[in-house]
Amino acid sequence: MFAALLTLSLTVCGQSEQPTWEQTISELMTAEDAESEAWEETMQLLTEQANHPINLNTATREDLEQLPFLTAQQVEQLTEHLERYGPMRSFGELRMLPAFDPARLALLPHFVYLGEKAPDTIKPKDLLSRGRHELTGYGKVPLYQRQGDRNGYLGYPYKHWLRYTYTTQHVKAGLVGAQDSGEPFMAGRNWGGYDYYSFFIQLKRLGRLEQLVAGKYKISTGMGLVLNNSLGLGKLATLSQLGRTPTTVRPHASRSAANHFQGVAATVRLNPRLRATAFVSYRALDATLNQKDSTATTLLTDGYHRTPTEMGKKGNTHSTDAGADLRWQKNGFHLGATAIYTHLSRRLQPDVSAIYRRYYPQGQDFLNVSANYGYNSRRLTVAGETAANRQGALATLNTLSLQLAEGLSLLAIQRFYSYRYTALYAHSLSEGGRVQNESAAYLGLTWQPSPRLRLQAYTDWSYAPWAKYQVSQSSYANDHIITANYTHKDWSFQARYRLHRRERDNADKTALYWRNEQRARLSADYTGLRPLRLKTQADLARVGEETGWAIGQQIDCTLPKTQLMGAFTYFRTPSYESRLYTYERGPLYASTFPMLYGEGIRYMVMVRRELGRRLTAVGKLGVTDYFDRSQISSGLQQVNDSALPEVEVQVRWRF
Repeated sequence: MFAALLTLSLTVCGQSEQPTWEQTISELMTAEDAESEAWEETMQLLTEQANHPINLNTATREDLEQLPFLTAQQVEQLTEHLERYGPMRSFGELRMLPAFDPARLALLPHFVYLGEKAPDTIKPKDLLSRGRHELTGYGKVPLYQRQGDRNGYLGYPYKHWLRYTYTTQHVKAGLVGAQDSGEPFMAGRNWGGYDYYSFFIQLKRLGRLEQLVAGKYKISTGMGLVLNNSLGLGKLATLSQLGRTPTTVRPHASRSAANHFQGVAATVRLNPRLRATAFVSYRALDATLNQKDSTATTLLTDGYHRTPTEMGKKGNTHSTDAGADLRWQKNGFHLGATAIYTHLSRRLQPDVSAIYRRYYPQGQDFLNVSANYGYNSRRLTVAGETAANRQGALATLNTLSLQLAEGLSLLAIQRFYSYRYTALYAHSLSEGGRVQNESAAYLGLTWQPSPRLRLQAYTDWSYAPWAKYQVSQSSYANDHIITANYTHKDWSFQARYRLHRRERDNADKTALYWRNEQRARLSADYTGLRPLRLKTQADLARVGEETGWAIGQQIDCTLPKTQLMGAFTYFRTPSYESRLYTYERGPLYASTFPMLYGEGIRYMVMVRRELGRRLTAVGKLGVTDYFDRSQISSGLQQVNDSALPEVEVQVRWRF
């Protein structure tokens, strides 16, 4: 079937497809990013923005700051250009802005459009005019059976979700219902239908009210040391955006059941230079409870409710949150302050018998405050945030971005996170994934010597004064990467090499040793074989004494109403330690990063068809076929087969 569909694409395609924004963004992903829920959330957020682009000619600075791939200089230059020269007539005008490189010039049109300038005053009757409705349904059917499907899971093996949004220039509303495989639907505790619901309504740019969000939402402020449950970008992506962290309030439109607020948030412009954001939230959390005293040992974020045990943890703890952010900005300078208070209905009491958990968040009441500051000019950006928790422990992150010459920029980041600092909603640049127990220095360089060639590199050195997972004492780590992108006519090449060194406990936990992880990638993208677009990618991982590798081929083709995609990857790694990840396109809001280890092949075929002007249908078959085993996974997830075939179907209706 796979070969037949690839043959079909070779014979019927009528035009080549240009690289998508998903592929461009995925090139910034590292192994840690692929394993992070924050990265998946970021991809869904970007999908939402691409699906509902911003009118560039009516965009405010705050609108542009929602695009995480733009640097502070790019936001500043674009804002100045619109204020000085008025609405843009074509994207070609962006080439006049020195800060915009070819990569950003290619990305931006996926997320913005050039529309008419809106009137300065809005009448109430116009708020809901010219609205766009969108209804999307998705289903995934596994063509295999897990142990839990036979005996153990409360629901059927199918995953599905439904998503509705209504969008106008000033109003956005939405509802999402989602169901994971194995969870009950319209049964038991899920008698109301889906296992998870998200709802929101957002009002934007109504006089002094910049925005109001009711329902579920996300917030990011400063550098993320106190509050950031909105974006999760890794070290390489941080280099591409030159360390900028936007301050935004966003509706929570994804299927993630954790890491959001529920209530009301509003941003008000007090005067042309001063903005204030305030929010309140009350929501249910999943937690693992201590059977002795009913305290919460762990707050869960996976959102799974497939078994009686998992269902028993659903919503057994509640969180009440309130906070505010104040930001002043003038002549390139900005100052801000953030505060958040959280009360949990149960005391959070992690198991501290393991030394690395000794300073994990504990208690029922949490308070974090911070000050953020910075200066931005055409060539120089300085930004930072310093935060403290209720116990007075500190965290600080400071960045300096310098445009040394046209096409040459430098990024330096200093960070210090006390091992006693805790913040429930913090997420920022780090070595260990937590804003805690780290002192580090990061230096990155981006050089574009010609429009065809772009080089990026960073080095990051960190020290953890307290124990970490798999490290029972203070330890060091360093991380280095270099990437090169070269384009020439119909060819595009990428090369990447990364060396990640971390100290780990030896077998007896009597001393530390250096665990070296090396990863390399080579890829070639070709659009000259009309009517096809081809991409070949090879990955190599050397972790300790293990060596793993993978090589894959992707074929895409776009017709006026039909898009065909196929991909094939052969992989071979000795064990899970040397696992590899690859980006794989999927239906809207459902792209994946398959984890590959052992020996086998991963292949997929996908067809997207426009059924008229308003209806789109997508079908995908994805298979992971292992050569080195006849049993996959264990426990309730065990599959007594060597292959995992899955079918995905999506229908999208715009009206």
